[in-house]
Amino acid sequence: MNRRLFASIVLGLTLAATPAVAKKKEPLAPAAPAISVVVSPDVSVDPDNILVLDLSNGGRVMIRLMPTWAPGHVERVKTLTKQGFYNGIIFHRVIDGFMAQTGDPTGTGQGGSQLPDLKAEFNYVPHVRGTVSMARTDQPDTANSQFFIVFYPRFALDHRYTNFGRVISGMDVVDAIVRGEPPSNPTKIVQASMLSENKPRPAVAAPAPTAITADMLSNSKSN
Repeated sequence: MNRRLFASIVLGLTLAATPAVAKKKEPLAPAAPAISVVVSPDVSVDPDNILVLDLSNGGRVMIRLMPTWAPGHVERVKTLTKQGFYNGIIFHRVIDGFMAQTGDPTGTGQGGSQLPDLKAEFNYVPHVRGTVSMARTDQPDTANSQFFIVFYPRFALDHRYTNFGRVISGMDVVDAIVRGEPPSNPTKIVQASMLSENKPRPAVAAPAPTAITADMLSNSKSN
């Protein structure tokens, strides 16, 4: 999972009896293009890159997808969203103080879509609160459909997982996702859509009221 880069620089001055031979200079590698970490919270801007998650807890989450950070990953999530792939999928791994993970149709953390795995697009955008990043195995090029939303900054994830978006609305809804690995009563994505599709918000059934039993009535009277 971790890559280490070892570099050594040797400086020296040599003298030779023979005439100096000019060495052909290797062309310098082009510098990586700078990318902005600024994310617009304005939902009227580029709605085709705003992912909308309507959750079973009754809330709506909006995520700004950032093609400039990870074009391949953004395109994959948009493709699966438009196919209806994420509808009905649970948050199967939710760790308090860390993150909420979803995108596996099996709900086990072992599944994915029928599309091929993605090439890693690691970048220098930090994993802050609300970051949306792609899950993978311990091999770099294994992201497919699963992603996670970070509750609190986790800079140890930087350059190791592909950061491709950020929550711009509904982070309180993310905070309310049920915890567990997996949760006993998991929160699910009722509907995933792109904001530009203008899909109506689905109706979410209210939690069933707790049944009042004879024992509960008896305890109430005795108190």
